[in-house]
Amino acid sequence: MGTEIVRFDALTRVVHWLMAALVVTALVAGAGMVHWWGESAALRTLHMTVGVGVLVFALVRVVNRVLRRGPGAFARLGPVERWLAGASEILMYALLLAQPLIGWAMVSASGGEVQLAGGVELPALVPADWQLYERLRPLHTYFGYALLAVFTAHICAIAFHALVLRDGLLSRMLFGRKRVAPVRASVDE
Repeated sequence: MGTEIVRFDALTRVVHWLMAALVVTALVAGAGMVHWWGESAALRTLHMTVGVGVLVFALVRVVNRVLRRGPGAFARLGPVERWLAGASEILMYALLLAQPLIGWAMVSASGGEVQLAGGVELPALVPADWQLYERLRPLHTYFGYALLAVFTAHICAIAFHALVLRDGLLSRMLFGRKRVAPVRASVDE
């Protein structure tokens, strides 16, 4: 006898993996502008375009999460692990929403244009204000590091479940053929 692995719906899985790619791209482009390559117009446009993509998909994910319940938590998760998973999910959503908004406000406060790929220009989120820019710039950096930390913790937790616990947690977000996982016999049987 076996049990079928329960997965998130297709929309959730597609948006999840697109978001992962966008977040990695935004973090690399942002770090590249600050630490490695310098701020070029092309890299800045890429970073802002991807950041707006993160914001849009984060809004879709939040609405989807509210409207559709995901697969239930595995019985093997203890109360502390369940709390950590819930808290990290909330923190991740908060950062995915806040970070692009802070970046948009920062560029607006600098008096610069929020220019996206294809020549799309977004309206200023806040009026030009150099003092506000000076407060938002480090905040955007700190939130970037926080997002990197939470994103990395998420990947490490999933890797632990996939490689050590082998409990099928990762399967909930994968595509392909559904596999039937064997039910382990309990000691009492």
